[in-house]
Amino acid sequence: MLAQQPILSDVTLERLYETDEGKKALSCIQCGLCVGLCPQGISPRKIVNFLNSRMPSEALNVSDMLDCVSCYLCSTKCPRGISLTQLILPLVKEKLLETLEDVPDELQKVFENVTRYGNPQGESPKKRTDWIRKSGTQVKIITEADSLVDVLWWVDSYSSYHPRNQETTKATARLLNILGIDFGVVGDEEHWAADCIRLVGEKGLFDEEAEKNISVLKKLKFRRIVCSDPHAFDTFRYQYPHYGYRVSVDHVTPFLYQQLDRLKPLFRKRIDKRVTYHDSCVLGRHNGFYEPPRAILKAIPGIEIVEMDHNRENSICCGGGGGGMWLDSYYKEKGLERLSDRRVREAAKTGSDILAVSCPYEISRFEDSLKLLGLEKKIKVMDVVDILNLAVG
Repeated sequence: MLAQQPILSDVTLERLYETDEGKKALSCIQCGLCVGLCPQGISPRKIVNFLNSRMPSEALNVSDMLDCVSCYLCSTKCPRGISLTQLILPLVKEKLLETLEDVPDELQKVFENVTRYGNPQGESPKKRTDWIRKSGTQVKIITEADSLVDVLWWVDSYSSYHPRNQETTKATARLLNILGIDFGVVGDEEHWAADCIRLVGEKGLFDEEAEKNISVLKKLKFRRIVCSDPHAFDTFRYQYPHYGYRVSVDHVTPFLYQQLDRLKPLFRKRIDKRVTYHDSCVLGRHNGFYEPPRAILKAIPGIEIVEMDHNRENSICCGGGGGGMWLDSYYKEKGLERLSDRRVREAAKTGSDILAVSCPYEISRFEDSLKLLGLEKKIKVMDVVDILNLAVG
């Protein structure tokens, strides 16, 4: 069952209790479960208790809130179903950023890049589709063609610009073509979906990017959207409806799972490997897609699935969500262990050959951790799409 968490786009910390979700916070029983589960040692219970006491929001002492990586663990386990990750914690972070005198340099650079270029890497929008020329397959840019397509494939920024992620992007294009999917991409006019900067507290910048993307999308002709990035999927599913834009949306992994009966006859290569799957916080805990990626992997001849100790709703976060992608140096200065390091150690203990993922953030984070820990020759990181592409040959 998929999570349903209505979030109002114009709510502020001061107006929190005007919403049904905000009023739910009053039902907090102070059980402390969220405190014991938080991988970064944050106390959502303390924050909710402070808010429920109706103290002035300016008095909030939340200097550690940037440690929150929006992993959804506290929300998933809350016995009252309080919307901590999607609503309350981002509002507190927004108040923090308004008063913070020294925003970490890495994070500030991301804000500047998004403002200027529409992506966190600071790359030229004209380079957003460079990967297409290297893909060896046909990809239609629908802003250049006045025609209706069935699927608008939302590639998003990390899948467009990051060299390692581009391999997965090209593999996705090949699979969509092999399956005969009528699809196209936005091209240079696509901006980053940017949900992570909303979760880190920079809602004003998220609003600007949302308006730009929605303006472009309203001009295009398509029936549904398929996203490469789970964070983009979340944006379309939960956030854009509050900006007046609703669309049928899916993530590429469950979308390909729906095509599995058509994919199976296309498998040409046996993959005799042990594979352990990492559940993305967004795709898994927030949206409930635990079985589709596993079903895809199990269908590929030769693959043996091995589970890590922490799997499905108990999965360990990669540490990249909610701004964590750009705060590694900040966390290191505070003496916090990188969650990606913790996760790859657990993956290596399974004896697997491949650590499979379904989010573009995870490939770079896990590969970096494997190199840092000297485990890069023991286990390889691959997106489920890459593994499927390999099986199809």
